[in-house]
Amino acid sequence: MFAKQVSLLFRHPTDNAILHYLLYLPEAYHQHQNKAWPLVLFLHGGGERGNSEDALIKVTTHGIARLIEEGQSFPFVVVSPQCPAEEWWTEKIDVLRSLLDEIEQTYVIDRDRVYVTGLSIGGFGTWAMAIAQPYRFAAIAPICGGGDPAQVCTIKHIPVWNFHGAQDTKVPLQRSVEMVEALKACGGNVRFTLYPDAKHNAWTRAYADPELYTWLLSHRRKPQMDSYNTPPEQREQGTET
Repeated sequence: MFAKQVSLLFRHPTDNAILHYLLYLPEAYHQHQNKAWPLVLFLHGGGERGNSEDALIKVTTHGIARLIEEGQSFPFVVVSPQCPAEEWWTEKIDVLRSLLDEIEQTYVIDRDRVYVTGLSIGGFGTWAMAIAQPYRFAAIAPICGGGDPAQVCTIKHIPVWNFHGAQDTKVPLQRSVEMVEALKACGGNVRFTLYPDAKHNAWTRAYADPELYTWLLSHRRKPQMDSYNTPPEQREQGTET
C-alpha cells in the first residue's frame, strides 16, 4: 500500500483567487506526529493547466506528481498546484506564496527544508518563486525554464540544479544558459545538467534520477530567517526591504 495524493482547493485570503492542488503526505507522516517534514512545491508545465477538480488529473501527466500516481513514495510532503487555463506560473507568485503559507501552518513542515521545482512554464515559475522569496527555499531545481538574468543574483546563496535538453525547440536552451551564466558570474551555487539528445522533455530523466531528491534534501535554508524576504544583515539591523 502506498500513500496517495488528495485533491484540495486553496482560496487566496484577500482576492479570492483559487488554486486546485494535489497534496501528498508520506506514508509515515501520521505515524510520526512530532516530526517536521521537508516540503517540495512541484510546478507543472503548460499542457497541464486547468480550472476544475476534474481537470486536476492533468497535473499527474509528468514529473513528481506522475511518479506518486504510479506508486513511488517520497520522504517529503509534495504540493502540486494547477495553474489556471491560459495563465502562467509567473503571474501566480502571490497565490503560490499564500498556498505555501497555508501548507506550512496546517501540516508539520520543516521550514528550513522547503524546495521548489518545476518543468517548462513550471521551470520559469521555479526561478520566479525563488527570486520573489529569496530566503524561503533551501534549494531549487528548474527544468527547461528560464527567467530574468538581471535578477538572478538575488538568489546566489540558494543551491540551484538546472536541467535542459539541448534539442529543445519550445524553450530554447539559451534561456537556461543565460540564467546559469549570470548566476555563476555573481558567485552563485549552480549545477547544470544538459541532456544532449533531449527535446522538450528533459524532466523525464531529471525526475527519474534519485540523485535529484538526495541533492534537494541535502540542503537546509541558512540562516534561520524571521522574514522570507529580508537578508540576515538587514534583519539584524531592524530594516525591511
